[in-house]
Amino acid sequence: MINHLNKKNKPHIVDISKKNITERIARAEALICFDKKTFKKIQNMKTKKGNLENIAILAGIIGAKDTSKIIPLCHNIPINHINIDIKKMSKLNSLKITSEVKTTAKTGVEMEALVAVSVSCLTIYDMCKKYEKNIEIKEIKLVSKSGGKSDYIKNK
Repeated sequence: MINHLNKKNKPHIVDISKKNITERIARAEALICFDKKTFKKIQNMKTKKGNLENIAILAGIIGAKDTSKIIPLCHNIPINHINIDIKKMSKLNSLKITSEVKTTAKTGVEMEALVAVSVSCLTIYDMCKKYEKNIEIKEIKLVSKSGGKSDYIKNK
């Protein structure tokens, strides 16, 4: 049986009441790719809509905090810390967005970390779509998680 379906085959939020409260950390990353011309144009992280880096980071933080509002069966959990980093990948004409989310709770923050990088990428897309229509968001993935029953580190 799938965790999010009850005995009547209806959706429900998984009962985590008996789980232990532990510190949990999740890291995720994504890539947003541009053509050379656009990437060159955004090197200074400024667009007509504002500072690309700061706005994307703020959007990712808001996304992580609101994850349970947009992922239907995701628990609403307290977030202790969120860090989002945006790194220029010049050889790929891309920006690599990474997130680290921490909580002390009964369930992990994988979805929050994934939503953070996704929303950051979507915000960058919105801020740059004026310059290019072929922007690609790629490789959204969980890099690691720890603190729960099963830790995970993505194989390189």
